[in-house]
Amino acid sequence: MGGDPPSVVAYGSEQRVRLPALRAGWLTQTFVHWPFRPDQVRTLVPEGLVVETYEGVAWVSLTPFVMAHVRPPVIPAAVPGVPTFAETNLRTYVRRPGGRDGLWFLSIEVACPLMVGARAVGAPYNPGRLSVSRKGNAISYVGSRWGGTPSYHLAVRPGEPMMPADRDVWLTSRWRAYTRRLGALWETPVEHEPWPLSDATVDVLDETLTSAAGLPPPLAEPVVHFSQGVSHVRLGVPRPVGPLATPGDTT
Repeated sequence: MGGDPPSVVAYGSEQRVRLPALRAGWLTQTFVHWPFRPDQVRTLVPEGLVVETYEGVAWVSLTPFVMAHVRPPVIPAAVPGVPTFAETNLRTYVRRPGGRDGLWFLSIEVACPLMVGARAVGAPYNPGRLSVSRKGNAISYVGSRWGGTPSYHLAVRPGEPMMPADRDVWLTSRWRAYTRRLGALWETPVEHEPWPLSDATVDVLDETLTSAAGLPPPLAEPVVHFSQGVSHVRLGVPRPVGPLATPGDTT
């Protein structure tokens, strides 16, 4: 199922994305990380990727945030009409055999219907109604897919800034995402500044995204981080990096 990494992943980006396909900011982001047995996650990840573990445990993370100033690289963020919208990812941690680590998305909820076009490169986008709001020190994330299910409501109160330990960096810092398309594994690189992390207290956590993805109840209560976000995200062009051998896969 994949062993623990020999050392912590890099806190800053592992590569430069010199010719980005897209620029954006990922703001007001909360990370909710649940531990699972590796075999419980393995069935949700295609052959051709190894489920990564930390201290013998696989992790799945719910990450709601604000996707800000999404634009092609030639358009400045200050141009009127550049979209900002809520997005929520459900993701796990993987590695290509003998290759580099990254993320596998179990689902991506998005409030911008135009982003559903990213399904063309295999990203599992689902349009829905999503919101991010603040009241005092509390931040609330609410969302549901069109049709009403699955859904989530998360409310957190960010704490003091933290100096990330190895596990904190391992859970939050990944520099590529994998998708599948046309029977192949695709890799999308990403570059941004290090996450400024704080701890966070959960006031409300009610969600059905994990069960909709096929996950059982987790092994323990979640680890939670909050970040004001990163403003200089550069997403590279997806590229095929190898075939997939998932039985019955027709994508």
